[in-house]
Amino acid sequence: MISRFLPSRLRRFLGVKVTSSPPSYLLLDQPGSLAPLLTALEKVHEVSLDTEADNMYHYKTRVCLLQFLVGGEVFLVDVLAPGLKLEPLWKVLAEKHLIMHGSDFDLRLLHDLCRFRPQSLFDTMLAAQLLGVPRFGLAALLDQHFGVALDKDGQKANWSKRPLTPKLLDYAALDVWHLPALRDILKRELKKLGRLAWLEQQCEAQIAAGFEGFAPATENDWRIGRSERLRGPGLSVLHAVWHWREAQAQRLDTPPFKVCGNTLLLKIAEAAEAGDSEATILNSVHLGKRHDRIFPSLTAAVRAGLARDPKTLPRRPGRDPNHVSLNQDEIELQDRIRNDRDRVAKELEIEPTLIANRSQLSQIARQPRKVGDILLPWQAELLLRQPSLKASE
Repeated sequence: MISRFLPSRLRRFLGVKVTSSPPSYLLLDQPGSLAPLLTALEKVHEVSLDTEADNMYHYKTRVCLLQFLVGGEVFLVDVLAPGLKLEPLWKVLAEKHLIMHGSDFDLRLLHDLCRFRPQSLFDTMLAAQLLGVPRFGLAALLDQHFGVALDKDGQKANWSKRPLTPKLLDYAALDVWHLPALRDILKRELKKLGRLAWLEQQCEAQIAAGFEGFAPATENDWRIGRSERLRGPGLSVLHAVWHWREAQAQRLDTPPFKVCGNTLLLKIAEAAEAGDSEATILNSVHLGKRHDRIFPSLTAAVRAGLARDPKTLPRRPGRDPNHVSLNQDEIELQDRIRNDRDRVAKELEIEPTLIANRSQLSQIARQPRKVGDILLPWQAELLLRQPSLKASE
């Protein structure tokens, strides 16, 4: 009992784990029940927000639950509740400053649900990354700063299953409860290091990216992993078994990876490319518990793939100008820029990809004068001070 009153640093030193008592909350799951939340929102300028989705359990991802901390009160909105009209909520919420953790997936989900776009954002995960925190997940940060141990079961739960258990609702409430205090801690540290403007730029970019939603499906989504190495029957078989998996996932209403992983699809395709017979290809396939039910349809897909001329497959998309191979001079410049980036990142004690990722390095090497268009202002400023880009001016 004494351990709960110890400072968080001392608790960590003593190895004491504390599961924070969940805050009280109001569950809104009936028609017309949003009124208390809407009233609370009218009185504040900022809101802590999180979402729970069912992407681990269904073919098409849905938002299942919204968690709000508004003026010290927690509201849980059951998005799947029949008859619950959410339109008034989105209108009010769009005018608020949001505090979120790892908002990219959530913002894309909300865009696809209702084209929601927040006015402004403080993302505590982005803030922790810009501070060079090695473990920037919410559970790790709550443990570090508040001595709170989140229940990991909530991360793997089926949030589309009703009724939601009290244990899951407690977990959902705790997800937003500490966000304002965590924001304050991280904001102070960013200000000390002069990186608060960096976060503002990152969050603006996150909002813009979120409003693009998830990338739409294309006719070349089946070209996974090492598919570029396939030229003959392996390509046709990969096309067939990938679409077989999609059809099975839709029929079973489960994520495609739960039917089988990309590794197995590529193994089948590579065996076909090597000239193995249908029987040999299928002999090493194991599909877990669903094997007997879906194996016949996989057999038919492999057979159809072996019979198809790969020349009849959808054509590979045209070459992206940003992915054209670099010439020797550009490769050497890219290496110099990467070395500068890595040195700066080490000095700042942050991950190098926060300054520029691999694709961006390639783009900058091709068009160094456009570094300001390729990177955010804080990123471009760091690199423009370095010898590699100064020499290219």
